[in-house]
Amino acid sequence: MRRHYFWLFFIGVLFSCGGPKNKNPHVRIETGAGDIEVELYPMQAPKSVAAFLSYVDAGLYKDGSFYRVLNEDNQVTGAAFSRLIQGGIWKTDHAKAASLSGIPHETTKQTHILHKDGVISLARTTPGTASSEFFICLGDQPGFDYGGENNPDGQGYAAFGKVVRGMDIVRNIYARPENNQSFDPPIPIYSIKRL
Repeated sequence: MRRHYFWLFFIGVLFSCGGPKNKNPHVRIETGAGDIEVELYPMQAPKSVAAFLSYVDAGLYKDGSFYRVLNEDNQVTGAAFSRLIQGGIWKTDHAKAASLSGIPHETTKQTHILHKDGVISLARTTPGTASSEFFICLGDQPGFDYGGENNPDGQGYAAFGKVVRGMDIVRNIYARPENNQSFDPPIPIYSIKRL
């Protein structure tokens, strides 16, 4: 009987201590307005997450910034309105950002990660040109999904994670002064680190 209890205890300890950890990595975006925690989805968007984490691990985002905002007041009338903040190193280390290879485009049709409130996605021009620059959605942005009207090519953007802590910081940044879609001044990103 004692042996039976020992094995039950051993199995309980094994499952409580040695079980798999959360398979979704988290990162902290440390900004001049506060910290934002993001959960990444490598099972759904493996190429986007791998590239983003390689930049994080290399310290690429040290001294980056949130530099762009899209809101109801700064977009062309008649176009589908978007609400987002965009960041990376484009304004602080343009040469480095321009030198990075493009990431193969993972559409929302492939990943099933839709551009909902708090979702993080890769900024791009044409499919396959995304690299270090990213944006965070405020509210649902279906025009960024595959087939959406915010891209003439219909391929949408590559969503790869979601803010799980710090949406109040995202909203605070979104409300900062801007001029023609550019934050004035940009909000510093001190670093992005794995948790």
